[in-house]
Amino acid sequence: MDISPFGLMNSPLAAALAVAASILVGLSKGGLPIVGMLSVPLLVFAMPPLAAASLILPIYIASDVVGVYLYRHQFSARNLAILVPAAFVGVAIAWATVSIVPERALTGAIGVIGILFCIDAAWKRRHVLPPRPADVPRGLFWGVLLGITSFVANAGAPPFQFYVLPQRLAKMVFAGTSTILFAAVNWMKLFFFWELGQISVERSLFATLVLLPAAIAATFAGAWITRRLEEKAFFQLVEWMLLATSILLLYRAIWGA
Repeated sequence: MDISPFGLMNSPLAAALAVAASILVGLSKGGLPIVGMLSVPLLVFAMPPLAAASLILPIYIASDVVGVYLYRHQFSARNLAILVPAAFVGVAIAWATVSIVPERALTGAIGVIGILFCIDAAWKRRHVLPPRPADVPRGLFWGVLLGITSFVANAGAPPFQFYVLPQRLAKMVFAGTSTILFAAVNWMKLFFFWELGQISVERSLFATLVLLPAAIAATFAGAWITRRLEEKAFFQLVEWMLLATSILLLYRAIWGA
């Protein structure tokens, strides 16, 4: 599949899926976690996985500007201080081993982790436990895994959820921490994708100009929805999205894209 500007314009399926993926990215940057994870699996119906990831990355980065602005006063500084450096290590590891580790194996592992987390969350609702602090050892582990999975399969959200949800942060702080963290991770990925030859100025500029309006509109829509959801409903939505995405990832790992 040609994903150059002319190839995208001549493929109605690719163009439609790209717009849909951009809307999902925008919603995630507006504070609806997990939704953005569906963008690359959606694009895979029209193009190779690595091409899909490189096509949508500039939209992530452009949407990050709006998302970070919206949540600039609502985030957990401690979590960011732990997770951002760890994620950088994870991205670097993924870049160095991308030709060695099978993507399907890693994608399947993340799907399993996400499903286990949802089972664990359901158990904890029946057995109330005190909030867990943002401790460094767990944060470093999940942060590195977050960086690896975000680079390889655009699936950094499940490790983030697994580490942060037990802390029971306030809804807006949770959303802001997620938005700012993944904004930083996307800038890290940009350099490494460029080094691998997956990002070109022509293709990235075209994709950004065409798809950015839908993504920005969806970012504001995501923030509006997040602010109006009840806290309990918000986190239940997070868990259901995580479960659905994890099942999708496991399906992709077993049967392929």
